Amino acid sequence: MDVSTLLAQRGGMCTWRDLRRSVPRHRIGLALASGAIVRVARGRYALPSLTSARSLVMGASATASHTTAALHWGWQVKHEPDLPHITLPRGRKLRAAARTGVQRHWRDLEPAEVCDGWVTSRERTVIDCCLDLPFDEALAVADSAWRDGLSPITVMTAAARLPRRLRLRVARVLERADRKAANPFESVLRALCLQVEGLGVVTQHVIADRTFYAKVDLADVGLRIVIEAEGFENHGTRMALKRDCRRYTGLGARGWVVIRFTWDEVMFEPDYIVTALRQVVAVRTRTSTNAPPTGHPA
Repeated sequence: MDVSTLLAQRGGMCTWRDLRRSVPRHRIGLALASGAIVRVARGRYALPSLTSARSLVMGASATASHTTAALHWGWQVKHEPDLPHITLPRGRKLRAAARTGVQRHWRDLEPAEVCDGWVTSRERTVIDCCLDLPFDEALAVADSAWRDGLSPITVMTAAARLPRRLRLRVARVLERADRKAANPFESVLRALCLQVEGLGVVTQHVIADRTFYAKVDLADVGLRIVIEAEGFENHGTRMALKRDCRRYTGLGARGWVVIRFTWDEVMFEPDYIVTALRQVVAVRTRTSTNAPPTGHPA
């Protein structure tokens, strides 16, 4: 997998450590030299569109917002925006030449909600994503912001002046945010799980005994369902294949059913994901209803 594709699948932003887990050092160097990726902060790398986005925003005398601002803050997103998001004061019009190549939003921002004269503050960025983006995209931003140290309580405090209807929309996302989600891939998969009645998943759940240890992406402990977000870069060697076989055999031997989804499936086939999960929940619900008494093997 090339470095640009890996960055795209990791939400448009990646640390040096994450890159090195999947890509040799010399390929990262080549990608930097060719401009395929850019270094935006110490130990953080992004796709080059973030640099061009700032030029477009400054040229329009607007404020970068939503996922464009999220990438500026070093957060991961579901997918890099096709066009930079900009926010304009209500009633403000752009000349025809400045309207192309951007996604426009109209909102009156307080001075404290704009940083460095061109990008929304961290709190305002999360709020805007919760208000205007689909739930799964907003959840990916909220998870990443929390991993980066921005508390959902701080965001809700900043949202206190919003009308009740808008506050509830922000709260709907933040109450589901989880700093333990590893990346947007897992965040989007968790958002799909929330659509399945009877399925209640926890993030990065540990399953262990004296002879076995596994930390899984998502798990429904009651139904003993493991749901894994499978990235291609983790399974490219014979040793990785052997490790995975041992892992999933061990989970199956302990009564867990393991469901695995690829990045492409999660991002582009949500109906398939939800249907498959509903089928598994239906089967496991029947199984748990007919389960033997506690203390006997399932």
